[in-house]
Amino acid sequence: MRMENIDAIRELFPVVKNKVFLNHAAQSPLPKPVADAVKRCLEEFSMFGNVSTSEWEDYGKALFARLIGAKPEEIALVENTSVGLNIAANVLEYPPDSKVVTTDLEYPSVVYPWLKGSLGVKIHYVKNVGGKIQLEDFEKAVDDKTVAVAVSHVEYVNGFRNDLRALSQIAHKHGAYLIVDAIQSAGVIPIDVKRDGVDFLATACYNWLLSPPGAAYFYVREDLIENFEPPFVGWASVKQEIFETVDFWDIWSLRFSETASRFEVGTSSFLSFVGAAEAIKMLFGFGIENIEKRVLKLTDHLMDAVKALGLELQAPEEQQHRSGIVNFKIDKSNEVVEHLKRNNIVVSARARGIRVSPHFYNTEEEIDTLVEKIKKADF
Repeated sequence: MRMENIDAIRELFPVVKNKVFLNHAAQSPLPKPVADAVKRCLEEFSMFGNVSTSEWEDYGKALFARLIGAKPEEIALVENTSVGLNIAANVLEYPPDSKVVTTDLEYPSVVYPWLKGSLGVKIHYVKNVGGKIQLEDFEKAVDDKTVAVAVSHVEYVNGFRNDLRALSQIAHKHGAYLIVDAIQSAGVIPIDVKRDGVDFLATACYNWLLSPPGAAYFYVREDLIENFEPPFVGWASVKQEIFETVDFWDIWSLRFSETASRFEVGTSSFLSFVGAAEAIKMLFGFGIENIEKRVLKLTDHLMDAVKALGLELQAPEEQQHRSGIVNFKIDKSNEVVEHLKRNNIVVSARARGIRVSPHFYNTEEEIDTLVEKIKKADF
């Protein structure tokens, strides 16, 4: 389906009949193909007690690997972004006086794993300047005591897009790892972990990847996988040939998988991953570059309208730092968001402003509807 055929695209999203949904940075509605795939699995479970798994036997690992420029063997299944980030935090070693460098724009889950006292590591926050993170400030913060740089590819509050390649070069120069939360970029911005030198990456799929909650992927760079013992261990962590015997299964030794599967523990939410795989296939059908172009066009339209209203943008305007998120300051942001909700327009209140996050199926007319309702809000 061509991106120009917006009416046909919108037929795939039943939500458009009920809402102006501009909140994909929070949680996305399911497209019809995704909901249909999950329903089909539910029906098979109900009628036959199992599911014919040939279509989804790898839980979408190969599709997600392709999405970020990795190999399927570098991908582990996890429940959410937080689990992936916690795995990364807990496999690393922290010598005395070591530190992790992050920013003051991060979503809490990017930082919380290292605040845990048992890791014994300091956290250095690179402070934003007008909602932007300066590379020179990272260069000053990262030194030979730095174990890792932990950042979001796109910051959740204002949509600032970090330069992952530049950050990996800064980190690797000092022997540190780059750990990335990609929940606000995967599915809407092209990602290439090899080009950008990413060591660990985690993302849930319920935002821009248009999937049910409960499905997330965790990437570990291939040459690092066997360097780390997983912090949690279960049947999914080991070589699966252990379970091919009709005899008792081995409970006397641990033979970890040589792939990123060693960081898996047990049974995953199959239905969630069915939805994720179907969603990623759909997104590939449109092309991630085309999706990014469409979303940036919509956010251009929004940013022009916001400036015309005399409101202050909190989102970056430089092209290289743009994303699908726009934030602008407004008085009584919570009340305005509730007012919009009553009018079936869905956005979020963040950082004393309104965060708007359209996807490729949204329209300029929906942006105009949002702006008109804000203009008429009497607060």
